[in-house]
Amino acid sequence: MLFTTAAFVALYLPLVLAGFFVIGRWSHGAAASWLFAASLLFYGVWMPEYVLLLLGSIVGNFWIGQGIAAKRADGLIPQAKILLIVGVSANLLLLAYYKYANFFVDNLNAVLGTQWQLGAVLLPIGISFFSFTQIAFLADSYQKGTREYRFSHYGLFVTYFPHLIAGPVLHHAQMMPQFRDPATYRIQPAMLAAGLAIFVLGLVKKVVLADGISPYADAVFNPADAGMHPDFHEAWLGALAYTFQLYFDFSGYSDMAIGISLLFNVRLPFNFDSPYRASNISDFWRRWHISLSNFLRDYLYIALGGNRKGALRRYLNLGATMLLGGLWHGASWSFVLWGGLHGLYLMLNHGFSALCGPVLKQRLAASRAYMLSSWLLTMLAVVLAWVFFRATTLDGALRMIEAMLNPSSPGLHRLLWEAGLQLQAGWTWCAVLAAIAFLAPNSNSIGQRLITLCQQRVAARALLAGAAIGAIALLVLLNTARSSVSAFIYFNF
Repeated sequence: MLFTTAAFVALYLPLVLAGFFVIGRWSHGAAASWLFAASLLFYGVWMPEYVLLLLGSIVGNFWIGQGIAAKRADGLIPQAKILLIVGVSANLLLLAYYKYANFFVDNLNAVLGTQWQLGAVLLPIGISFFSFTQIAFLADSYQKGTREYRFSHYGLFVTYFPHLIAGPVLHHAQMMPQFRDPATYRIQPAMLAAGLAIFVLGLVKKVVLADGISPYADAVFNPADAGMHPDFHEAWLGALAYTFQLYFDFSGYSDMAIGISLLFNVRLPFNFDSPYRASNISDFWRRWHISLSNFLRDYLYIALGGNRKGALRRYLNLGATMLLGGLWHGASWSFVLWGGLHGLYLMLNHGFSALCGPVLKQRLAASRAYMLSSWLLTMLAVVLAWVFFRATTLDGALRMIEAMLNPSSPGLHRLLWEAGLQLQAGWTWCAVLAAIAFLAPNSNSIGQRLITLCQQRVAARALLAGAAIGAIALLVLLNTARSSVSAFIYFNF
């Protein structure tokens, strides 16, 4: 069930929202259980065959987390650590089987010349997100003594439907105090109006912007993966089209998730902060997919030693973290290369920063020419890396890179012509999306202003809610009228 479909906005969401507040007047615990059950239904519409797997994962992690917190409270730290290792290993083994088993066997066959087969292993949607969410819970149980006594609350924390399929990766402390707050279970008109408006922002990003530019990315990448060679202009158009498609698709999902949550008086953490305005690659990773970046930093980079064991070890830790971050996105050498490139970028950035020293860095930061050059270099590096992220084959990615580096290639634009698209229209799309990504107000700040406006001015609530409902109806109708409804890109991860 997609956020962009009529079934979601006209049936599922109103029924779940009404049930939450009606039941909440009688029992907060029952309302939380209602939302837990509704979230399982949301997942079951996608993959009914894996609802039991999700429930089993929740039960197992809840039990282990309880044990870790209890052992820690009793001062039995070694036993708590053993439980932590068991719990994290179980989550990683589950993720490894469903996401990487066929990848491992295929590569083993290629190396050994064997023909072993596992059969088709269907990837459970959202497994990366609910696995990492629960790993974070186990780690917090061990490090901070985090404990959840109510299974329904823990189940809701994991399955809460706005974040279940594509994040953000949540911490227990970010969510559960909100579900224990009595105010959460009372209708708040200001939050309803602001939530609807923020949902519209995300819906526009997905339905109009991301889906609007996607044909230009597909028209170049798909033939390249199939063995065809794009020309210079097509390759750059395809790479830039995907750069903006991915951003508006995923940030649109994040905005919609934030807006939906506000309807329930719940605030999700921001997952994007205008990443294409980043002045260097470290800044980019502080702005892009913030919850995943924080998870990789807190539970992988720091666990490997971070920057505590010398410069060389720091660079190795950066490289290893980004390689594993790339592999988290999918079982493909293209994702490994994408992660490796970003690891290399980060190592070069930290190395350059160390060479400059604090005084020169301060002077450079004051130079507009330097900051513009740094931003352009960062964007170029990000766009080149996205080619490996988008291509479904390594050969396809290399064909794209080869064409992007060869301005003398024939400019016949054959791939676009065969898709019924025009180069000029594609560049116009990219120019518009670039202006929005680079210059338009940040949607996080827009959302905060909308919340403040709705809290301070009663008249604005009705006007904003009415306009938002009308816009949602039009956008969903537009989406439904298309020949196919596209899922969010990060659903694949």
